[in-house]
Amino acid sequence: MDYVILGAGGTGACIGGFLAAAGKDVTLIARGKHLQALKENGLILHSDKKGETHLPDIKVMSTEEYKSKADVIFVSVKGYSIDEIVPFLKKVSDRHTIIIPILNIFGTGKQLAEKLPGKNVLEGCIYIVAWVSAPGEVTQRSDIFRVVYGTRGETALRPKLEKIAADLLAAGIAPVVSQNIAADTYRKFTFVSPMAAAGAYYDITAGKMQQDGVERDTFIALVDEAIKVGQAMGLEVDDGLREKNLAILAALTSETTASMQKDLKKGGNSEIDGLVFEVVRMAEKVGISVPWYSKIAEKFNFKK
Repeated sequence: MDYVILGAGGTGACIGGFLAAAGKDVTLIARGKHLQALKENGLILHSDKKGETHLPDIKVMSTEEYKSKADVIFVSVKGYSIDEIVPFLKKVSDRHTIIIPILNIFGTGKQLAEKLPGKNVLEGCIYIVAWVSAPGEVTQRSDIFRVVYGTRGETALRPKLEKIAADLLAAGIAPVVSQNIAADTYRKFTFVSPMAAAGAYYDITAGKMQQDGVERDTFIALVDEAIKVGQAMGLEVDDGLREKNLAILAALTSETTASMQKDLKKGGNSEIDGLVFEVVRMAEKVGISVPWYSKIAEKFNFKK
């Protein structure tokens, strides 16, 4: 199968780079200085899992240059870019194509599916710490690298999903073909959303949340609020997620920050609407109080 990685930032480039290093047919879709550097020098991975890896011949294109129909498309863009990628996904997919969004924001697959009728749009998420450290270069930290994906109901796509899992596993990526993708993606959300929210609120790295103190207490309170919202929505999420999320937090390097926090500091677009404000909206719909999310949303000028 051939793989297209739409969005060759930290997460996308790692999926594409690991697959390409394992001999899979991969095309990265990138833009700007990153695209130019990838074309000129290939992809350089500084990876805790794979070590120093240079892929000088990895295929890299812009959305305008790619004209084929892909077997599998991993969508790894920011949540605020969803509308602008729809025309590209329509162009490069057919009824055989599997589209797997791995964004941080809960429910992205369903949102995309509504814009792409007749396409095989799954739900997915990724556990990884990775970022673009320079144009054409990506850094991946810690041993965490897991991709979770699945359909929103019964499917005849299972054999293809298992083939994707086999390719990911061969590349050194832990795959999970989910039987309950709504719950599984929300479980990821109960980590990444609180970490982004607390990190942005206090302007801190993961290290502060790893130590006892108000910052860690806030992270825990946000996790608990997110769990309660998910439970009220009827999702299979349990209170044990708190300890699991604390274990994930403990595994991060102390200097780690969420991408939303990085984007807010740059002053441009960020995923705060989907990662923080949307929790307040979801809570209101199901009648749950989320005081910490509300407080943080207010600080960042939340408008309903």
